[in-house]
Amino acid sequence: MLFKLRQRAKDERGFTLIELLVVILIIGILAAIAIPSFLNQKSKASDAAAKELAHTAQVAIETCATDNNGSYVNCGTPTILAGYEATIQTSAGQGNAWLSGVTGTASGYTVTTTSTTGDTYSIIRAANGSLTRSCSDATGQTACVGATW
Repeated sequence: MLFKLRQRAKDERGFTLIELLVVILIIGILAAIAIPSFLNQKSKASDAAAKELAHTAQVAIETCATDNNGSYVNCGTPTILAGYEATIQTSAGQGNAWLSGVTGTASGYTVTTTSTTGDTYSIIRAANGSLTRSCSDATGQTACVGATW
């Protein structure tokens, strides 16, 4: 019986130091590739939230104009738009994008949102009804390719 236990212990070998080092090296290389892409996801999500908020503000100002016979003049403040859509955040804080500016004229408007990264996104409606989407990249990470989105 004792002979069998010694024989089994002799046959069972662990990993060598070289094998363990190779595995650790491979894990390190994979982590070096994956970690930077994961870190960038938070800023992408923040910018996407700001774009979504700009669209929400656009829908709210269009709804306000419908209530005002097609004029955007009485719809030119973040507080008024927040009255039409309660999810519109009108001040910085809580780690969310916010509606940083609204201007309304008789036949057009501009809504501007700011991301937590500092990037700003605007939707501009001209008098002829055309929409222009523009952005300003505050972080230098090319969130605004060509200054539009």
